[in-house]
Amino acid sequence: MPKTEAELFAFLADLGIAVSTRRHPPLYTVADSQALRGEIPGGHTKNLFLKDKKDNFFLVSVGEEAVVDLKQIHNLIGAASRVSFGKPEMLMELLGVTPGAVTVFGLINDTEWRVKVVLDQELMGHDVINAHPLINEATTSITAADLVKFVEATGHDAVILKVSA
Repeated sequence: MPKTEAELFAFLADLGIAVSTRRHPPLYTVADSQALRGEIPGGHTKNLFLKDKKDNFFLVSVGEEAVVDLKQIHNLIGAASRVSFGKPEMLMELLGVTPGAVTVFGLINDTEWRVKVVLDQELMGHDVINAHPLINEATTSITAADLVKFVEATGHDAVILKVSA
């Protein structure tokens, strides 16, 4: 069973990471979440769950306005081939989330380290980063440094690359 939002918050607390979370109606797209923009400061994420032809999986987290060249990103992230979006079934199996709730916090569920995470350099330039806490009915704010600490605590490498145009 995937971890719950409460289990995520307990994991963060055990790491000494303070976060703040704001509840809101379900948000499925960047456009939906931009309606809240004045209320939640910091960098807001857009997350791409990708796979290559050898079934290597990637979670690429960029700023909500970022432009990503999906025809070329495989060269940057170390994919074996061009990438496509991963299927919802694999998203649930590996990260424990559904489409519309894709989040870097899903790494807490990737206990076999099958997903390579890539954090966009521009996104990581924000002091505070906002992401869904495993559900799309809330937004959790975390410092960039603590986000890296979280990623590493899940056993993943926090790869920071310039992937946005």
